[in-house]
Order: sequence, then structure tokens, then C-alpha cells
Amino acid sequence: MNKTKNTFLLLLTAFIWGIAFVAQSVGMDYVGPLTFNSVRSIIGALFLIPCIALLDKLKEKENKTADTDIPSEPQDKKTLIIGGICCGIAIAIASTLQQYGIAHTTVGKAGFITALYIVIVPILGIFFKKKPRLIVWVSVVLALAGLYFLCMTESLSFGIGDTLVLLCAFVFALHILIIDHFSPKVDGVRMSCIQFAIAGIFCGIPALIFERPTLSSLLAAWAPILYAGVLSCGVAYTLQIIAQKDYDPTAAALLLSLESVFSVLAGWVILGQSLSPREIFGCVLVFVAIVLVQLPERKVQQN
Repeated sequence: MNKTKNTFLLLLTAFIWGIAFVAQSVGMDYVGPLTFNSVRSIIGALFLIPCIALLDKLKEKENKTADTDIPSEPQDKKTLIIGGICCGIAIAIASTLQQYGIAHTTVGKAGFITALYIVIVPILGIFFKKKPRLIVWVSVVLALAGLYFLCMTESLSFGIGDTLVLLCAFVFALHILIIDHFSPKVDGVRMSCIQFAIAGIFCGIPALIFERPTLSSLLAAWAPILYAGVLSCGVAYTLQIIAQKDYDPTAAALLLSLESVFSVLAGWVILGQSLSPREIFGCVLVFVAIVLVQLPERKVQQN
């Protein structure tokens, strides 16, 4: 049952991120990539502060209702801070590489290359003694094929933009593995808050130096920035951290890759973009991959 709940949370995360592509596209018309990433990260961190206080009160109320004298587990602040800093730096670098990469390549190429993190995750996981099941590798191949039909429209040739987006995919894979390492040890919402505060500072300092954002440009982009900050950062990334507890990182990466599918659907519904038969076929392949990776592992009975 817990796995079903975590699967739903990861799907909801992918859905929010998919819609965020529309907000991101609109917001970039008014502010630079560093500014956009910095402001939305800070909004995400601020949004989580009252959420943490509310969750703490709910836990305290549950303990009183249970009438138990068992003390709550003490939080390892050092591990929490280290995890938040590592996640924050990773997500700041990945999102910035993606923004600059998209400026020098097509959206179709960027979408496919970014999705390569679902292949990079199990490859990196091998070095951390995580051995994926055979069905996971089959799902990875199917997901890649689906994302190819969904996103690729031109012949593949690597330029500076393609290279930046490939580096982005590598850092996103590291981010997933970092979360997999720290999420069972610390409070996920607190780590998410720290991660976005760090990402906001990490992107904000160079944004002030190189992009020099103005109040008028930020006000013009308030709607997409607010969506990206509250939902994409504050809600979705927190759901990711919570859902990845005791969840296979490769399976999580496959579920999160559905953001590419949801982004195409969002463009169709919100921006009036149509889906070609090729793109629909890609969606089908990705969903098949997601279903396969969720199949329970067959246990070998010993006589």
C-alpha cells in the first residue's frame, strides 16, 4: 500500500512539472534563466516554512492523542543540512544548464536528452551497489524509445546546447541518487526547504551580477514564477523527496520522466498545440514502461 501511495505522489510530481514547462516558457519572456530559477526557488523555500510548522503541530497533536510517552526521534541536523546543501547545489546547476541549453537547441532535442537521466540513474546506481532488475532495464529502453518519438523531431547532432542539456541530465540523475541517500535519514520537507534556499542563493548571486533583474520584469512574470515557485518547487520537489523514501531510484526516475508526456499534453490543452500520431505513440510507449516497472518481483521458492 505504501508503494502505491508513493507511486501516486511521483505521478503527481511529474504532472506538476509537466505543467511547469508552460509556465517556464512564458516566464522566460520577461526574465533571464538565473533570475527565474532564483526567484522560484526562494518562493518554494518560503512556501515550505509554514508547511513545516503545520506538520510539526499535527505530529504533536497525534502524539498527545496517542497518549504515548515515547519521544520522537531526534533530527540529525548535520545530515539534514548536508543533504539540503547537496540537493540545492545539484538542482541549481541542473536547472541552469537546462535553461541555457534550451536557448541553443530545439525543445524536442532538449526534452529527449534531459530524459536520458533515466538511463544514467541505474548506471550510476551500480557504483552504489544498487542492482536494477531486468524488467527495469527493459522499461528504461521502452521509455527512451517513447521519449524519442515524443520529443525528437530533427536528426540528432550535438552542439553546445545539446552538450549543456546532456550535462543537465547527468546532474539530475545525481540529484535523484542524492535524495535516495538522504531522504530515509532526515525530514523530507525540511530538506526540501533547505535545498531551495540554497538553490535560490546559488542562482541569485550571478543573476544580480549578469542579468540585473528589475522589479517591473518580475511583476510582469509574476504568474509563471508563482506557479513554478509554489507548485513546481514547493509542492512537487517535496513530494519527490517524501515519495522516494524506500523506493527504487530507477523506478522513481521512470515515473518522473512522465513530465515529458504531461508537458506535451499541457501544451496541447493550454497552448493549443496538437499531438501528432508519432507523439501519441511515444506517450503509449512511456506509459507501458511505467506499468512494467511497477510489476512485482517474482520470488523464487526454495524447496
